[in-house]
Amino acid sequence: MTDELTTTPPGVKLIEDFVNTNELDETDGEHLPDPDALGSWLSERDLLPAGAVVSSEDLARALRVREALRALLLVNNGGPLDSSAVGTLNAAADESRLRVSFSPGGAELVPDEPDVPGALSRILAVAYTAMADESWERLKACRLDDCQWAFYDQSKNRSRTWCSMKVCGNRAKARAYRERQRG
Repeated sequence: MTDELTTTPPGVKLIEDFVNTNELDETDGEHLPDPDALGSWLSERDLLPAGAVVSSEDLARALRVREALRALLLVNNGGPLDSSAVGTLNAAADESRLRVSFSPGGAELVPDEPDVPGALSRILAVAYTAMADESWERLKACRLDDCQWAFYDQSKNRSRTWCSMKVCGNRAKARAYRERQRG
């Protein structure tokens, strides 16, 4: 669903991939339907320690965080701010006691809690870093309500609106044309 010409930064790519585990425009769009699927997804990205058990509560927490991130990406594409999304992300960071850790090589945000709360906070730490280095503003969610696919805006003026001009851009233009014809 993307028209990307260059590479999305690795941290931002993690957030993009996480948000896109739910494809709103597909019939079987949910890629994290159960705790095992979430555990596999997090483990494949080295976010979950070996042997960690993922519960239904963990899955519910992860889905709330994912959709809160999507809500913030919609803001990056001109949508209104959903204050409950901010609250959800703050709660997830608090649950893992996300903190700054210094080392001779620099500093990083790390969770004190292991397992899923820690894995989710690692994703939130990436979001924080992206906000600090200004790559966050280019991470958006498609404006079409039935899509909302996360994408990294590679355009020079950061004006990309849809995940794909060929798909969602054409849909939006066709809808606008039909509306004008009716009116």
